[in-house]
Amino acid sequence: MTERHRLAHYLQLWALRADGAPLHTPAACLLPVLYGDQPAMLKLSTGDDERRAGALLRWWDGDGAVRVLAASPDDDVLLLERVISLRSLARLACLDEAGDEAATRILCAVAARLHAQRPSALPLPPLSGYFVALDAAAAHGGVFAACHAVAQDLLAAPQDCVVLHGDLHHENVLDGGGRGWLAIDPKGYAGERGFDFANVLCNPDAATATAPGRLARQVALIAREAGLDRARLLAWVAAWAGLSAAWHLEDGTPPETALAVARIALCALRG
Repeated sequence: MTERHRLAHYLQLWALRADGAPLHTPAACLLPVLYGDQPAMLKLSTGDDERRAGALLRWWDGDGAVRVLAASPDDDVLLLERVISLRSLARLACLDEAGDEAATRILCAVAARLHAQRPSALPLPPLSGYFVALDAAAAHGGVFAACHAVAQDLLAAPQDCVVLHGDLHHENVLDGGGRGWLAIDPKGYAGERGFDFANVLCNPDAATATAPGRLARQVALIAREAGLDRARLLAWVAAWAGLSAAWHLEDGTPPETALAVARIALCALRG
């Protein structure tokens, strides 16, 4: 079935009305819709990470994340709560140091809700499977090899394991008004809690992430807010930044920003 026919099928099945043009990502097609009078997002997924998102969002049940309003049997099609966000964490973080700190505190609060224990378990793949690209990139030596070594040490002896969002950053947490700040687009892995904070430190843009002194300030802030060990958090930043750079290599896009953050984190670890 073509994408157009799939969209038409679910529009009819769930009595939806299109409320905008389709949006495309490498792993999904998203169509803004109205579900009765409620804004919603119809999401057609093509990757395993995207399919896991449905199960994970249902498990969170709206606590710190958007709600699932309907789903296909195998979770490759989701009808999601659509958040019309009036405030942007990325814009807040780029204002000044105070705005950057405020955005990070919000991200830490959302992470705490997502990482909270719940009555039922949720089987998810281990975080080690997320790092395949960095395994391959280690052959390039230099920063890639150093980040790979740090990642292997972390993954070999994980601490404080929880259900992870997997891609927590400023653009993936939206202002839900009375519902609070809500996460979107989870990847869904099981692993060490500190991992979910690493991408915060590589965002919201290159200028902010690589600004002199920024990483040290933000690591100290997150360590306090989330109750994490500073050195171990730095290690996760190096591991994540190396992984991000490896993905850029695979995609043929510039890895310089990710490598710059990795170098800052590795230097701080050695210091």
